[in-house]
Amino acid sequence: MPSCVQRKIFLHSNAASREISRLRRVRLFNFAHDDGRHVRDASTPTSLKLLPLVLALLTAAPAVGQRGPIPAASRQLVLVVTDGWAATAGTLTRFVRRGDAWVPEGGPVPVVVGRGGLGWGRGLHVANAARRGEPTKREGDGRAPAGAFALTEAFGYGPLDSARTGLPYVRATPDIECVDDGASRHYNRVLDRASVTPDWTSHEEMRRADSLYRRGVVVAHNAARVPGGGSCIFLHVWSGPGSTTSGCTAFGEAALASTMAWLDADARPVLVQLPAAVYRRLRAAWALPAVR
Repeated sequence: MPSCVQRKIFLHSNAASREISRLRRVRLFNFAHDDGRHVRDASTPTSLKLLPLVLALLTAAPAVGQRGPIPAASRQLVLVVTDGWAATAGTLTRFVRRGDAWVPEGGPVPVVVGRGGLGWGRGLHVANAARRGEPTKREGDGRAPAGAFALTEAFGYGPLDSARTGLPYVRATPDIECVDDGASRHYNRVLDRASVTPDWTSHEEMRRADSLYRRGVVVAHNAARVPGGGSCIFLHVWSGPGSTTSGCTAFGEAALASTMAWLDADARPVLVQLPAAVYRRLRAAWALPAVR
């Protein structure tokens, strides 16, 4: 089956960030609490009753006082910068917001992105961030999404008590899949296939035979689930520094484990991923930190 390692879930505005927090508490996303942490209850199908409200909030204008696409409530930033649109390698740096400043936490980490480089994705940023001629992310194009995106869930092969993360955690079993078939009503969703009637012909197997998804984080790309807009985008374990993905961002397992442990759902973490020239162009407007 296709994979992010061959092809490759949410959007936030400041208001949407607060609403999604509330919806988690009413189990829209079917999170159960276990020892003070979050785990998906895969036995219960995900409710769609409040989806129109969520999508309306996700497309809302930035909150008053918010600069750029990063919600004012966000206190964690994962920044990935590559050398250009076609580059397949880059660096990742973590930042924490203190007052109005983004302060680095640790040094830069090497990462790899899609085999096609980067292309503008569907996330927190507005469409006019792109300039004419810059590529756009599409399903199956091998590009990782550029822009700003919420980081919403963690996943992995191990049980909850082995997962060190402040994000809701989904244990990947053989029945957990991410649907990348644009014709499916479940497109761009991670779900337990036993909880629904499958209507797709293509999907990501979240419990792979290799180690690439042994740890990972869901990137909230294409939350509106526009068919063909790209699906199943993750941070995950790489095959090595010379490798590429089909749309995800991948890096060493030790660095990924450290990042997962650092991420905190209450801090509304955001991924910003851009080519260096675009980062310089948007840095002031998006209130981003300086990087070397």
